[in-house]
Amino acid sequence: MLSYSEKGNRFSIEEAHDADIGQNAVQRYSLQKNDNFILAVDSNKVELVLDNKLDREKQNEINLLLTALDGGSPQRSGTVVIHVTVLDANDNAPVFSQAVYKASLPENSPPDTKVINVSATDADEGVNGDVTYQFGHVSDDDANVFSIDPKTGDIRVTGVIDFEESSSFEIRVQAKDGLGLTSYAKVLIDVTDMNDNAPVIYLKSLTNPIPENVSPGTEVGIINVQDRDSENNRQVRCSIQHNVPFKLVPSIKNYYSLVTTGQLDRELVSDYNITITATDEGSPPLSSSKTVQLSVADINDNPPVFEEQSYSAYVTENNKPGSTLCSVTARDPDWRQNGTVIYSLLPGEVNGAPVSSYLSVNGDTGVIHAVRSFDYEQFRSFKVHVMARDNGSPPLSSNVTVSVFISDVNDNSPQILYPAPEGNSFMTELVPKAAHGGSLVSKVIAVDADSGQNAWLSYHIVKSTDPGLFTIGLHSGEIRTQRDISESDSMKQNLIVAVKDNGQPSLSATCSMYLLISDNLAEVPELKDISYDEKNSKLTSYLIIALVSVSTFFLTFIIIILGVRFCRRRKPRLLFDGAVAIPSAYLPPNYADVDGTGTLRSAYNYDAYLTTGSRTSDFKFSQIIDCIFPIYLYANSFSFLMI
Repeated sequence: MLSYSEKGNRFSIEEAHDADIGQNAVQRYSLQKNDNFILAVDSNKVELVLDNKLDREKQNEINLLLTALDGGSPQRSGTVVIHVTVLDANDNAPVFSQAVYKASLPENSPPDTKVINVSATDADEGVNGDVTYQFGHVSDDDANVFSIDPKTGDIRVTGVIDFEESSSFEIRVQAKDGLGLTSYAKVLIDVTDMNDNAPVIYLKSLTNPIPENVSPGTEVGIINVQDRDSENNRQVRCSIQHNVPFKLVPSIKNYYSLVTTGQLDRELVSDYNITITATDEGSPPLSSSKTVQLSVADINDNPPVFEEQSYSAYVTENNKPGSTLCSVTARDPDWRQNGTVIYSLLPGEVNGAPVSSYLSVNGDTGVIHAVRSFDYEQFRSFKVHVMARDNGSPPLSSNVTVSVFISDVNDNSPQILYPAPEGNSFMTELVPKAAHGGSLVSKVIAVDADSGQNAWLSYHIVKSTDPGLFTIGLHSGEIRTQRDISESDSMKQNLIVAVKDNGQPSLSATCSMYLLISDNLAEVPELKDISYDEKNSKLTSYLIIALVSVSTFFLTFIIIILGVRFCRRRKPRLLFDGAVAIPSAYLPPNYADVDGTGTLRSAYNYDAYLTTGSRTSDFKFSQIIDCIFPIYLYANSFSFLMI
């Protein structure tokens, strides 16, 4: 048995034995021709010499025929078969079935996924032919991704396969036999892409905030979209929601411009949240979204707007200066200083005076104050204009009309027009004795400068000589008899009449009405002051002096009148005309004429008499009283004028 031997190795062979001797003994040897051995014979020994290397993998056994020949005649020979067993030597390295292995692997393949099997064979046997596998020189990253079974040569996944990290792998695999002979093969692994990456949206530029007056089509941002996948998996479509005035316009590859599509109005929408969606064309498709927040910058494009089209302010007369009348409010939807409202009064006049002398307005709050006290009797209403201006640049403004209405306060007492107030004149009414109940005797006429219920007048008799004889109309002021006049009634009647208005509190005025019950002046024995005033005693003294001083004058005057009277046959009139006329001088300015409540009606004329005799009768002095009475009466009237 021979193991691996080098060329020239010698192997000794036992010599042949021949019983003859001499020439007849063994003379020579011959070896059957073969490819591996030759025979070397010398005097001492016989050797097989290895002429060519043995190759067990080609021939593991060799049979050699060795012949020994003697020198006799006939020549005799003997043969022997040499059986050579070739032992294995580790003279063969493993051999891969392929020099290059190729495999395709989807990315994201789970661990323990078999990629490929490599196989190598070794012609040797036993330990020399046992092949083991391992990776050659590989990077740590590859070593963490793949593993190889040392016995079977199966390559499997042990890590994460990511196409975006590495689209292919090149790995050297080593095959090694038991005694260290090795060989190598190359494994090429291509990773196929899977749509496992959603598009990524990058905001490259953005104009923020955007002026609200930008024109449609203005570019406000640039968007870039990237997808790490390949081929169709990286083809991306971009879109935004439809309820915003913006759109995406494709630019260069994977770039989009964000532009406006309509007019912006900050007062309607001040901020926009624009959601941009990018979707790839993989199967299934993947998408991602990005929200872009855009603010709209304010432009002063809105004037202040008042909450009401016009305002009305109501104030009572005699108000305190500085009192609040009303408040105007204007809203400006603009922002900050563009929406800050300032109030002011527009120049103007009220009754010829500047409006600023009547009202003022708080520039910040719009509260309107009275500068002075108002008088309803001077004017009842007026209008002013208030301007609201914002603080923008340029400023915008709007105006509103404020109507101020002055309401009446009961600050004027009734004014009596008839009878004339005491001290101005002395008026006396004659009442016929035959007057029946309900007869109109006279009328008190009064007015009130106030208005409304403050000018509603009522008349009351507060004191009278005979309380049951006369009555006065509550609202007309007409003095009438309550019953028929009797002989027992006093000839001289004094009525104190109070005129009240209907205000709160009520104001009033009083007057005295003097009535003489007589049909003939001659029946009046004596005419005295019938006033209830406490000044009567002093007034009487004045009258006595007046009577003494004028008696002489009037005696002469009466004689002259009588002469004229008799000559012209005229009817005498003593001191008073029958019709009472109210001169216009009695009427105060600006008084309120409330129909039927204290104003003089033109239909009424009253006769004031000093005698009830016929106007066609003669004036006679049958008694001394007939001469004294007119003088006394005149003196009495004259004394009132003096007072």
